[in-house]
Amino acid sequence: MSIDIIPFDEAQLRKKSQNLLYVAIRYLADGAGQGYLRPEDREDFQKAAWRLRTVGDLTQAQARAAWRRLRRYEEVLAAAGIQFERIPEPQCPCEAVKLIELVEDGALLFHDAGRVAYAVLSREDGHLECHAVKSRDFKLWLQSRFRAEVGKTPSNQAVADALSDVEATCIFSRAEQQVFVRLAEYNGRIYLDLGNPAWEAVEISPSGWRIIANPPVNFRRPRGMAALPRPERGGNIDELRRFVNVADDDDWRLLVAWLVAVLRPRGPYPVLVLTAEQGAGKTTVVRVLRSLVDPATAPVRTTPRDERDLMIAATNAWMLAFDNLSNIPGWLSDALCRIATGGGFATRALYSDSDEVIFDATRPLAINGIEDVVSRHDLLDRALLLNLPPIPEDRRRPEEEFWREFEEARPHILGALLDAVAEGLRNVEHVNLDKLPRMADFAKWVVACEPALPWPAGAFIEAYTSNRAEAVDLALESDLVANAVRDLLTERESWSGTATELLNELERYTTEQQRKSKSWPKNAKSLSGRIRRAATFLRTIGIKIEFTTRGRDREKHRAIVIERVCARASPSSPEPAKPHDSSLFAGTQMGTQNEAGTQTRSVASPPERKHDAAGDAGDAGDDDLHSLSGNPREWEEGTV
Repeated sequence: MSIDIIPFDEAQLRKKSQNLLYVAIRYLADGAGQGYLRPEDREDFQKAAWRLRTVGDLTQAQARAAWRRLRRYEEVLAAAGIQFERIPEPQCPCEAVKLIELVEDGALLFHDAGRVAYAVLSREDGHLECHAVKSRDFKLWLQSRFRAEVGKTPSNQAVADALSDVEATCIFSRAEQQVFVRLAEYNGRIYLDLGNPAWEAVEISPSGWRIIANPPVNFRRPRGMAALPRPERGGNIDELRRFVNVADDDDWRLLVAWLVAVLRPRGPYPVLVLTAEQGAGKTTVVRVLRSLVDPATAPVRTTPRDERDLMIAATNAWMLAFDNLSNIPGWLSDALCRIATGGGFATRALYSDSDEVIFDATRPLAINGIEDVVSRHDLLDRALLLNLPPIPEDRRRPEEEFWREFEEARPHILGALLDAVAEGLRNVEHVNLDKLPRMADFAKWVVACEPALPWPAGAFIEAYTSNRAEAVDLALESDLVANAVRDLLTERESWSGTATELLNELERYTTEQQRKSKSWPKNAKSLSGRIRRAATFLRTIGIKIEFTTRGRDREKHRAIVIERVCARASPSSPEPAKPHDSSLFAGTQMGTQNEAGTQTRSVASPPERKHDAAGDAGDAGDDDLHSLSGNPREWEEGTV
């Protein structure tokens, strides 16, 4: 490296020869050497030079820190006539300073959008690990480095002081970067953390996938995360079918579609809901699915006690699976909607009066139960409903044999899923759905992956259309208010009036037992809320609901207008779409690029009920919650 620099004044050097350290600091802070400094070093040298001008001296810790930074610029100093080897090393004042130095030498520091401090550690075999500064793993790493360097264990107080200093450095003096759990997207590629001791990841691009040692994104590993197998090429997704109990081909396609959606870091995600009688393999199916995308030491869990516990679980895992649910209370239904489509949760920080802790996550969800546990319309609108058939006695197998065979097939199944994800990256920009359904991003992504999936083109849209029709029917059948509105419109073409008048009118179409149940609204305000929730699904069966204001001044009042527009065809036997019909899936256009050029194929789809949602930006409950987001940043040159 050749350096063209103005020679240092030898007279000044001799004058300051009693303290070459201070001379070097002032030169790098004020002289021509600034052009060769790292930004963080330039700031530190300027602070040290300012102290020398105002106070005239540095503390022992400051002098040692400056000396350590000067080691990086020996050549710059030599060109100016300052020999670094002539500058004596200041003594380390205490254990805490030595611990901080070990962190600076062996870790890259940064913070995330939530102002949480992180360190990327460079290990002996060359791989990189990302740990929170407050984590137990980082503390143990620091203690082991100190013991190897000094030959003794540092005191607890020294460790605590060092960690506090490192955390402050991360937050106030280092850049912000994103941190991911299991899955990340960066520069048009998807990265899947394998969770193994070598910290390997799978890089998925439009041209395929490969296993890499040090991905360009920061993965953290919460407690309970288990390792994925190293994927193998040449597998087939059909190998998975013998390990999951599904009723028919449509349910099989929806199950695989949900899996390839889980392997996309960008939501929203449909909620997979499995219902079946005892012994039908509900829990086994969920455990199999999770072991392919986000294995954990506890793959399924019970429902959380409150929304805070739910959001903590979502920030510490990529996929959430809740087992054997009997019912879903209203708060949990709204919270699951927020997690599936994206949302946050804010709560007061512990031991604080004004500070907030904000959790933000968008995660795939899987739920199973014996009964139809999902009844609220907003969650049903995001759900894939699969009813598992009973398992005949002659088809039951010992668990040990089942899981042994699955572990043998798992690397090939995972490789086949990665092939489908690469296909999706290659095609997603060329997919054009004529009509965007609810969960449009999910539908578009699966159609993009479909050329690599084991079914004919258009089969997924057909299965998804039928499944959404079942969700609508289930929602309306379980809603007393929706059924009463439907009965009201059998006798007339339209109705209008206030919510109080509508409540009195609908009571004519219910029994006394139904009106006394908890499911029946007891006042006009409650009825308005129930009508709003049911409006989307009622529209699919040809009943339009509009909330409007009538009258002026003192006579102004709110009114509800209900009218029949047109009835949809039965999902089991759809009527052929007419040329002017604007059904939900009139067709799917997808262009697939290859070496020969661009090919476009059209996938015919069965007619679907009309829907008012243009995309996935729907409500996720009734709460206004804050969310955070960030973009991945590239590493600075010269680090680690």
